[in-house]
Amino acid sequence: MIDEKDRIHRSHYAYQIDTSLVGKMVSIAGWVEEIRDIGKLVFLLIRDVSGIVQTVVTGKHLEALKDLTRHSIITISGTIQIGKAKDFDVEIKVDQIEIISRAIQPLPLDPANRIESSLDKRIDSRALDLRNPRICEIFRLKSSVTHVVRSVLQSERFIEVLTPKIIGSASEGGANLFSVNYFDTKAFLAQSPQLYKEQLILAMDRVFEIAPYFRAEKSHTVRHLSEFVSIDIEAAFLDSKDVMDLAEKVLLTVLDRLIVTLEEGGSVSLNKESIAELRKPSIERYSYKHCVDILNHEGEQIEYGDDFSDSSLRKLGQIYKGFYFITEWPLKLKPFYIHEKMGEPFLSESFDLQFGYLELISGGRRHHDSRKLRQRIIDQGLDPSRFEDHLRVFEWGMPPHSGWGLGLDRLMMVLTNAQNIREVVLYPRDTQRLHP
Repeated sequence: MIDEKDRIHRSHYAYQIDTSLVGKMVSIAGWVEEIRDIGKLVFLLIRDVSGIVQTVVTGKHLEALKDLTRHSIITISGTIQIGKAKDFDVEIKVDQIEIISRAIQPLPLDPANRIESSLDKRIDSRALDLRNPRICEIFRLKSSVTHVVRSVLQSERFIEVLTPKIIGSASEGGANLFSVNYFDTKAFLAQSPQLYKEQLILAMDRVFEIAPYFRAEKSHTVRHLSEFVSIDIEAAFLDSKDVMDLAEKVLLTVLDRLIVTLEEGGSVSLNKESIAELRKPSIERYSYKHCVDILNHEGEQIEYGDDFSDSSLRKLGQIYKGFYFITEWPLKLKPFYIHEKMGEPFLSESFDLQFGYLELISGGRRHHDSRKLRQRIIDQGLDPSRFEDHLRVFEWGMPPHSGWGLGLDRLMMVLTNAQNIREVVLYPRDTQRLHP
């Protein structure tokens, strides 16, 4: 049986401490953000995940503060009283204080950001970095965004699934795979759920997944990681336009939710004006050919059928502000599972959602005819024997289907105006980082 004195009890979070509690006893728990010693009394500013509270320590309780360090974990019980400081309407007059865990000094960084640290140094001590409210808010927002996405997709009758991350062959071909020793067999970390999510719609009709994936690209940019989170959908009996409409609905609903968040009290990580500016009635759609013509007019000199370079995409981002779709890409630029456009077999029923030069979503209609799919695999120089498990599913009565994948981390870059994707990933993995 647990002794009552050994229990850790918190009656309120910081955000709940207000004038309605004046005269009442409360218990809070958190870390010491600041110690203001003015002689006969000490003001302790205690922060938790929800906010900050001022407490007043006097008399015999001052002894408990000996050698107390900033960022130590403490619990405090006391009475709410009207505060005298301009920054706090109320404060807690301490009746009981317990130091749970002392923080070493000096800390590797200052979470209060009095001394600025580099991004690399912050990631080295990420758990401590998150005590900075602005940083922590990024990940609270990320949680809210995934909640909104789930809600939209579930309202459209999508079923959430989890597909394997250890796979026997490449999801999309190519060499950018991490290999692993799977007992006595060579296996790989999944690049995407593409093949599995297509197979699942055979019976489940509409599926989605929010999960991490892995690409062994030796990229040293502010937008690439070796491990990233993707939001993927696949749906039977929907075409490319249908799933593009759904992508638009998901994104605009996310923006609506963020606007409400700002109106309800704001967020330290969002700019109200920029979010409101991004929220337009719809997202513009431009064909690949239209974009090539525009870029050539701007002096980029792109051959029809070429992929767009970073500089070309940056130029498009200057012309088309905010989010925009690029549709009807040349078929040769797309993976083997993408369906050709009816009547124009050199084009594909595909689209990318862009924000400036950042590709956020790639999607389109898929092949459902096993013979055409096999031929497309061959045409792209891949070995169809590596995809036999996948191809045989298409012989069991595969419905026409379409889908897309959304890079959650890149979307968070846009929403928080982060200049580096590592800002919005808790523990980023890239060519230079495997720890912490």
